Amino acid sequence: MHKIDIDLVEMTLDVMKYAIDRISATEHPIGKPKKEEELRQLVGETITPKGVGGEYAFNLWKQHLSKANVPVDHPRNLAFVPASPTRSAIMFDLVTSASSIHGAYWMEGAGGIFCENEAMRWIVSLTGLPEGAFGVFTSGGTAANLSAIVTAREYWRRDDTYKREKGLIITSIGAHSSIKAMAKVADVDILLVDSEEMLTGDALRETIDSLSFHQRKRLFAVVATGGTTNAGIIDDLEGVAQVCETEKLWFHVDAAYGGGALAADSARPLFKGIERADSITIDPHKWMFSPYDCGAVIYKQPELAKAAHSQQGSYLDIFKDEGAHGFNPTDYQIQLTRRVRGLPLWFSLATHGTDRYKQAVERGLELAQIAGKMIEAHPDVELVREPSLSCVLFRRKGWQPEDYTEWTYKNHKSGFALVTPTKWKNGQTFETVSRFCFINPDTTEKDIQMILDSMT
Repeated sequence: MHKIDIDLVEMTLDVMKYAIDRISATEHPIGKPKKEEELRQLVGETITPKGVGGEYAFNLWKQHLSKANVPVDHPRNLAFVPASPTRSAIMFDLVTSASSIHGAYWMEGAGGIFCENEAMRWIVSLTGLPEGAFGVFTSGGTAANLSAIVTAREYWRRDDTYKREKGLIITSIGAHSSIKAMAKVADVDILLVDSEEMLTGDALRETIDSLSFHQRKRLFAVVATGGTTNAGIIDDLEGVAQVCETEKLWFHVDAAYGGGALAADSARPLFKGIERADSITIDPHKWMFSPYDCGAVIYKQPELAKAAHSQQGSYLDIFKDEGAHGFNPTDYQIQLTRRVRGLPLWFSLATHGTDRYKQAVERGLELAQIAGKMIEAHPDVELVREPSLSCVLFRRKGWQPEDYTEWTYKNHKSGFALVTPTKWKNGQTFETVSRFCFINPDTTEKDIQMILDSMT
């Protein structure tokens, strides 16, 4: 299977041509999913005893399967939290895969881990955390949040008083769904402050004061959000930090989406207090223009993460030997096996410089403000709340929930745009509204206007 032959060379050239075309294209279709039975009819059986051949399989991908995906970097893909990896990052993602580096231990991946650490130093510098703080790249925000909370739980359980207690964390209903998901995996309970707006220090203090004696005994961490995915809201990080310090609670900030805005001078003051966090999640594959998958978890005291996550095994001893001395990313998060997923980010930063990153993030912030003004000027739509970071919530006057759904599918099916509805808590009820999330600096004012006009 590994024998080099002329067919493999030709196949490699075909793949490289596809990659070059994809990277250099200025426009590409938005794509749309197909049902499994439709795809089955188009491509037939692809996994067979003898194989169908690389050329045939690749043509199936180009002609049918690639078109059943929605590229996250399309300028009119403003749904969820899209992405916009730089061309240099995409190119180096190919190099990362071709290099076959195991990024768990310095002994095997010193060169790649060195590059990752260079990129990580820049990210850590944006947070303002004290000297000694550091982090590692993960598969995404869920893995990063889980790694942080497990670290917090294990640190809490150093006190024998809590060895047999099931931990409790506090966050708000505006927190990302991964907080609830990772709480299940970490086997801790979660208490939600019932506000989708900013979680304030006062609201946190009130919530803690309302706990029973046993609940307070089990409380070990608070998760604040540095830019909610639904509305871009940044919690009162300074106020929450103060309460956590007073109550001796672990302070984690989930800035998976919003953390990229730390690169923008105009947005940095909004994150006041993040430098007091014990741990922070940031996803470079969101607003730092890295390919999927690339998350990051940062610790004020990395040695606490190492105590929680470092794996022991006789066959692993060689990696911890003095002859292999160096930084081992696997010691600081839940994964043992890992690719050097921070490598494309490093290459992109090295290629473009951090000033270009600041400019690109500032453009996302600017697009949200532009969209807000366009919505205010439009007769058929109105803002639900003022834009925050790069998120804009707005409603179409007179529409019911099914109207938003029908509109989304119509635009997507035609290949025009992907903008999806969401829910927003309006008083005691949840209202269906529409939402923009701007990441791609190539999105234009014309794109925004056309999407708004399609609602009429």
